[in-house]
Formats: sequence, C-alpha cells, structure tokens
Amino acid sequence: MRKKVVILGGGVGGLSAAHELAERGFDVCVYERRGIPGGKARSVPVPQTGTEKTKPLPGEHGFRFFPGFYRHVTDTMQRIPYRRNRRGVYDNLVETTRTLVLRSHHAPLLTVSRFPRSLEDLKVLLVGLVQFVTELGLEKADLDFFATRLWQIVTSCGDRRQDEYEKIGWWEYIGAEQRSPAYQQYLASGLSRSLVAAQPKYANTKTDGNILLQLMFNILEPGVGSDRVLNGPTNEVWIDPWLEYLRSLHVAYHPKANVLGINCVDRKITGVRIEEGGRECEVTGDYYLAALPVEVMAALLERARAILAADPTLTGIRALSRDTAWMNGIQFYLREDVPLAHGHELCIDSPWALSCLSQQQFWPDFDLRKRGDGTIGGIISVDISDWKTKGIVYQKPAIDCSREEIRDEVWAQLKCSLNVNGANPLQDANLRTWFLDNDILAREYVQEYRPGKYVNLEPLLVNKINTWHLRPDAYTRIPNLFLAADYVRTNTDLATMEGANEAARRAVNAIVDVSGSTAGSCQIWELHEPPALALWRWHDQKRYEKGLPWRGQLPFWFDLLQRVFGQMGRISSRLASVR
Repeated sequence: MRKKVVILGGGVGGLSAAHELAERGFDVCVYERRGIPGGKARSVPVPQTGTEKTKPLPGEHGFRFFPGFYRHVTDTMQRIPYRRNRRGVYDNLVETTRTLVLRSHHAPLLTVSRFPRSLEDLKVLLVGLVQFVTELGLEKADLDFFATRLWQIVTSCGDRRQDEYEKIGWWEYIGAEQRSPAYQQYLASGLSRSLVAAQPKYANTKTDGNILLQLMFNILEPGVGSDRVLNGPTNEVWIDPWLEYLRSLHVAYHPKANVLGINCVDRKITGVRIEEGGRECEVTGDYYLAALPVEVMAALLERARAILAADPTLTGIRALSRDTAWMNGIQFYLREDVPLAHGHELCIDSPWALSCLSQQQFWPDFDLRKRGDGTIGGIISVDISDWKTKGIVYQKPAIDCSREEIRDEVWAQLKCSLNVNGANPLQDANLRTWFLDNDILAREYVQEYRPGKYVNLEPLLVNKINTWHLRPDAYTRIPNLFLAADYVRTNTDLATMEGANEAARRAVNAIVDVSGSTAGSCQIWELHEPPALALWRWHDQKRYEKGLPWRGQLPFWFDLLQRVFGQMGRISSRLASVR
C-alpha cells in the first residue's frame, strides 16, 4: 500500500518535496495558505491591471536570480516538462553577460557576470577592474587585505569554517572597523546588503564567505553561467508548469488552505488542523513534512508544546524566527523600455541597498503591450534589502514610509545611481505605474504589535553569528515529522530557492529511509571547491586537528617538491628538443 505524505507549504521547499516523493511512488497532498503557488519565489498578477482582452501585469516578490553554483533546484527544473524544451523549464533560464555597479552621483562601473567568451568581454573585464581600483577610492592596502581574507577562507578546511568562521561576524573577519571608509562602504557593507540582505556586522563569516567565493568561482570558471534569470514571469515559465506536472503525478494540491495546528500524541504526529473553504478539518497521513517559513513554523510550535517535548532540538526554530531581514520587490512599469545593462544593477551605496533588473530584454516571447492596458513597454524590477536606514527624500526608513513614499524614495534612489554624467535613462514621464510586493502589509491588518508602519508576511532568514546549532536537520526525533525549508541545515547554508530545494531532498531521503521504500535517494551536492586548492585545505585540516591556527604557507617540503618537478619538466623539454 502506498504511503501518504502530508506537505505543509507550497513554496519551493514544499513543491520540491512533492516532486521527489511523487516520482518515488508516494501519495502526496500539499496544503498552501495562498491562492498562488511558489512561496517567496512566486510571481503574481497585479490587481486591477487586466482587461477583458489582456492579462494583468506581472508582479514579483522580487526578481529571480539563479547563480551558477545552484545544482539542486536547477536539477529539479530539468525534470519539469515545458513545451518543446529539451531540458524542461531549465531551458527558460537566460544567462546575463554584464553586472553594473552603481554609485550615487558617480559614473557606473560595468563588469562581466561570467568568464570572458569574447574580446569584448575581456575588454569590459579589464576596464572594469581598472575602474574598480581607481574610482572607488579603495587603497592598495584595502585590496591586499581583502584578498588575504578571501584566500584564508578558500584555503581553510571545512571543519575550521564550521567551527571558527561560523562564530565570527563578517565585519570583524574582514577587519572593516580598521579599514578605510570606502572599504567599509563598498566591500564590507555594499556586497552583503545587495546580494543576501545581510547586515555585515551580524552575518557570520562562514555563510557570507562561502557564498561570495561561490559567485567568484563561477565567474572564473569557463563555460559556467554565473548569473541566470528567467525568460518570463516566474509562475508562467516555472511554477505553473511545475504544478501542472505534479498534478499529472496525482499530487493533490490544496490552495487557500491555512495550517491551524499540528497534533502530536505519544511522540508522534497524529494529524494537522487545516482551515479550507471556511471549514476546519483534520488531515492525516503516514508522514508529515513541514515546508513552512521559519516564522510560521515557530508560531505553530508555540501552540504545539507536545512537539517540543518530543523533540527539544526544535526550540531553536523559535530563536531563528527572530533572525530575519526584509528583502522585497517593487516593480516600475514604463511606457517605453529602458534596457540598462544586460544583467543586474547593484546600487551599492544606496541607503536602502537596492538592486534591480530591466526585465523585458530577457523576456523575448512576452509582449508587455498585450498585458494590462496595453501601454507598458518595459519593467524595472527592484529589490529593497534595507528597510531600516533613512532614505534621501523623506528621511525615513522604508518600514515607516507609506506605500507611495516607498515608491517615491526607491525611484529617487535609482535616479541618483543611474541618471549621472549626462545620462538620464529614468524619466518621470516614462513611469506609467508601479507595484509593491503584497507581502508588505499595513499594520492595521495585523493584530500583533511590532514597530513600524508595516509587517512583512515573508521575511528572509539571515544566518547570524553562531546560529548553526539552532538550525534543525531535515529529520526530527519524531519519527513521522520532517522539515523542508530554507532554515534547515544544508550545504547551501543560505535562505534561497537552492537551500529550500536541498532541504526538501534531505527530507525525502529520510522519508524513503524510514518507510522502507526501495526507491533511490535524491542526489545532494557539496558546494564547489577548486581542486587546485585541495592540498592547501588538506594541510589546514591537519593543522586544525592539532589545534593549530590557519597558516597560508604550505610545508617547506611542498615547495621543494614543486622545484624538483619543475626542474624535471625543464630537463624533459630539453631532451625532447634534442630528439
């Protein structure tokens, strides 16, 4: 008899788990609070913008970003059928070629977002490097020190990263307090805030360092697309085809189904209370998989003391639920398209840590003139990563601004970064309308009190200093309860689509194991580590095991061997030339 798995949450974690379980012969039911699948990865129809003849404009929780080091979620995408695509929805990913680093009232810095594949790419890379060094005001000592810090991470063994760097803040590790203002602004704060919504003084070095290195490895590796985006609105080219495929596998998907509570008796889950269609019911299964956001799971655990009694390690979820930041999107719909660079723009010194993408250039098969009222020619999608710093127009943080003030402030900060040196790509007259992520909800709609004008229904987990021990595994001490969310312990170690997908695979593997199923396990990948540096990491592992600190130099005998082999190579070359 087929085993039944009840999945709570229809985001990337829940859908990924449903995918893997259904393909392995399990009966799967998914319960999702929203009417739209995809969780934080979803796109939404902008309310009141469609007509009888046209679809609504597409809005996003935030623009999608698929770095080259993603392996888990992209593997799943290759198994989601999509029209005539050979590799399913994976073929809907488009590589960017450029990254634009923007500074208020200064000329932008253009660089490549992948390993150079042409002479033009090489020129852009070299010019960008020169500009980066000469125009940002970074001192040579700053660059040398930052490079040394990165070298230490990449040549450190995994145990040292987990044990030592997890307990050190990124700001402290890279010595920002003692460096120049430019170093603090661009290298210490700018990159962390723009890329992962992390405050460098609180984020741990293991997470920030590992992810930064993964992005750098991708750019340095030929043939790898380090920055990819979707070729259309997220749900249309990924999530909706995914749900269609899951239903073809007989997955029962229940939208607008709110989880009220999880029942636990005698150290085992006996059912889940669901509100669906205005009625409350209890759903049961053989196994239960929670793929809910950390703050939602924490609230459920507050009401389910029997679960915490059965597995006290889950108390860490409640502490993690306070370690969140906001990273939400706003879209500006333009009368005429403004392509900008062929990739992401990082407004590296903007007060609200903005990053943006001009969408239409990547959406060749989506005519925006056939959306909304037919007047839209382009979309600039913006992520706001800092909601607590004062802006430049209203002198208030985003969390205290009205929705209209957020619109005005973001638009003004974008113009400060883009309309420079005589260029004026952003014109007020070209702005037709806008949409702010509907996760940003006015205070009067939420009963509990928190500071600020808004609450964020889906904040983003930030891996703060020394919090790994608080994060649960995908399996629990309750034999029929499993977790598949981005706060679960994974190799990815970051609140991302990739982390959620990896967590789902780990949960499915645990279910396969405990159920006695003969189905194969889901594949799990490690983060990429350059093989050329394996000897340094091996050497550091030996030092770590002896309780010694990191040391960048290899033993003297390795240098001696290098010289011997080098000499042997030269002798061989001479002999070959004599022949």
